Amino acid sequence: MTEKLYDRHLKSEIDDALQSARVVNLIGPRQTGKTTLVRDMLNKGYFVSLDDESMLAAVEADPQGQLQSMVSLARGEPIIIDEVQRSKRVVLTIKRIVDENRKMGQFVLTGSSNIFVSADVTDSLTGRVQTLKMLPLSSAEIAGVEPCRLLQWAKEGAEMASLPTCQPTSRAEYVDRIIRGGYPEIRPLPERSRQRRYREYIDAIVDRDVADVMKIRRTDAMRRLVDQLAVRTGHELNINGVGDKIDLIRQTTGQYVDILERLSLVIRLPAWASGEAGRDIRHPKSHVVDTGIATALRGLTATDFDPGKDQTPLGYLVETYVFNELLKCLPLQQDEWRLFHWRDRDGAEVDIIAENGDLLVGFEMKASSTISASDFKNFHTFKTGPAKKWNFVGLVIYLGDKVLTFGDRHFAIPLSMFSSYGRPTEKMASGQLHDA
Repeated sequence: MTEKLYDRHLKSEIDDALQSARVVNLIGPRQTGKTTLVRDMLNKGYFVSLDDESMLAAVEADPQGQLQSMVSLARGEPIIIDEVQRSKRVVLTIKRIVDENRKMGQFVLTGSSNIFVSADVTDSLTGRVQTLKMLPLSSAEIAGVEPCRLLQWAKEGAEMASLPTCQPTSRAEYVDRIIRGGYPEIRPLPERSRQRRYREYIDAIVDRDVADVMKIRRTDAMRRLVDQLAVRTGHELNINGVGDKIDLIRQTTGQYVDILERLSLVIRLPAWASGEAGRDIRHPKSHVVDTGIATALRGLTATDFDPGKDQTPLGYLVETYVFNELLKCLPLQQDEWRLFHWRDRDGAEVDIIAENGDLLVGFEMKASSTISASDFKNFHTFKTGPAKKWNFVGLVIYLGDKVLTFGDRHFAIPLSMFSSYGRPTEKMASGQLHDA
């Protein structure tokens, strides 16, 4: 069976970066398609992989000689170095080359972690390196449509008539999207094989990629930490509580979480603060980078979300799913956005807040196909309290298929909106637009 080649939205960003930076640094988790993108989709460049042990040994022995040879062989095209984090000596050599040559687009580097974070050349390469992060497939990439522009829609006035049509999607289809995840090679597999592959994937990262970032003493504790973070995806991160579960002190637990974040397996969502509200709780949330990984590590299958069973895990998984969808589309928006969460000491919270200038877009998630006015109560608390000086749009993402307005720029938005841009029918059909 031929593997499907998904068009990646980040390709346009790489093309632009090659025109404006001497080094393009593409980072992200292993097996998300970085190699396929730079080798097969760019259609240019001289490609080498440091997963090739012979090539790695040669680069480590004589980085200057090897890279100068690559420059000659590339004949003016970009030099693409895959899995660059495996070499400890290549960064300084790349710096010397791009210091002597001001041409844009000389190198494209890929790796599971950012080699420039710990390198001594970070400051001196400022303005010469552009780093992009490639995450698992978005729902829009899986569907073969354009990136979601929901944030841009909010920025441009949040007019319902300018939203695209949302295709009717059943609850079972939503659950299937969540448990399959977004890893190109893994998501199409049958359930048992898929869960096994996700677990083996995590084992391989702990055994191999972690060592590229830092030598750790207890890989068994790191593996248990990933399991604990999968159970807690969408929760506030309590370092002490997680550490107690895996028998690690706070300092070591925090260090291990930092490593997982550098490998883009776990992403921390900081708390939003108005700058003057003393009641905000400023602990970050943590999200696993992919809901397929989270469900596989927890042994959850579609039947675990059947009616009558505890739906609490699904709520947090939907939240993580939406967070990851937003994260993937941020680089593709016209404006710069930052993501946060908010909770006060009385328990009112907004799951995700996107900030751009004086505009805040709040996201609350509901793992149900029905919606009511009470689902918007936290938005009212937030916008009349710490966010009273900001413009605010409130969106409840739910498992239905109709866009609904609840007044005061509050809307219910189907989860399928993230894969609905660019379909043949751009405007919503008459039967899709409703007032609640």
